[in-house]
Amino acid sequence: MAKIAMKNAIAELDGDEMTRVLWGVIKEKLILPFVDLKAEYFDLGLKARDDSDDRITYESAEAIKRLGVGVKCATITSNAARVEEYNLKQLTPSPNGIIRAELDGTVFRKPILAANIKGTVSCWQKPLVLGRHAYGDVYKNCEMSVDGPGRAELVFTAPDGTVTRKTIMEMKGPGVLQGMHNLDSSIESFARACFFYGLSEKIDVWFATKDTISKTYDGRFKEIFQKIYDAEFKARFEAAGIEYFYTLIDDAVARVMQSKGGFLWACKNYDGDVMSDMVASASGSLAMMTSVLVSPDGKFEYEAAHGTVQRHYYKYLKGEKTSTNPVALIFAWTGALAKRAELDGTADLADFAARLEKATLGCIEDGIMTGDLAKIASPAATEVLDSWQFIDRIADRLK
Repeated sequence: MAKIAMKNAIAELDGDEMTRVLWGVIKEKLILPFVDLKAEYFDLGLKARDDSDDRITYESAEAIKRLGVGVKCATITSNAARVEEYNLKQLTPSPNGIIRAELDGTVFRKPILAANIKGTVSCWQKPLVLGRHAYGDVYKNCEMSVDGPGRAELVFTAPDGTVTRKTIMEMKGPGVLQGMHNLDSSIESFARACFFYGLSEKIDVWFATKDTISKTYDGRFKEIFQKIYDAEFKARFEAAGIEYFYTLIDDAVARVMQSKGGFLWACKNYDGDVMSDMVASASGSLAMMTSVLVSPDGKFEYEAAHGTVQRHYYKYLKGEKTSTNPVALIFAWTGALAKRAELDGTADLADFAARLEKATLGCIEDGIMTGDLAKIASPAATEVLDSWQFIDRIADRLK
């Protein structure tokens, strides 16, 4: 059988532990027999990152920017225990954090839905995508506690020495204080990434803040989103038959819980941190959740939302076959190949990505699945397989 040709390459970022093992199996069984894969390979395994002083991580980010599309395996962010386990030179920073900063990107999480895997929100019939602005707010705050009465002030000193100050509170006694910030440039990047993602997926974009209370801070988010939408995306959204919708965050939560899904919910940093876990849990399984990093100029990096599955990896090293769910890793590949096909106009590559997704979900919906899904499947699973067996069954359907 002739393999499907690719016009241009994607950046391939390998990872760690159990996901690295399955990454190789997925390529061997589900990608390489069918696609003449063009990929620039980067080993982002923990030891390789440490050996290169993270140079390889920055090189992989540059490749995504140059090629427009990347696919990434899950990676370890080191801690003291990992330094000892892998004999590292130093604590290495999060590779996802480095790549996100280099691309100035926003992360979008999207559940993978199968008819027999029931989430806890029964009205969600289509994937509810969560986009989180991963900059500023409480995550880069400044805070203090005070022991007694006093005046708390917000003070800004301009480069020319001009001082602007506002009283926060005349403290009557002990308490706590917090200061937060954000940048127009970061909010603009967040807005553009959300609108690019909406266009890419052809879904509506919702955005919500609490600008009735936080008139300046949240009001700035609302203002920038509307300005960028009107100037750069309104005509394209109308042509695509999708819309941009703004509402207050409490109204958005109420609407989301009664909706059918099928849209992007863009959230500020803290809102997105909380709501992404809610969406993941309510959708059924983190192993059925994709993650896409989108830059404000339309570069895409696809990966699974979950980690490296350390516990299963230690079992694998003992020679055990594990029932690790590879679906999100498979969908990272299909997402990247479909985006490459869209950018290059290669219909056969797009068709392959769709067929691989259909074969994967077809197995699950026919009752053939890994152990994690068998616990929540309704009707019950007919076959519970290890990861290798499950991937082989998907390959049989593709053939």
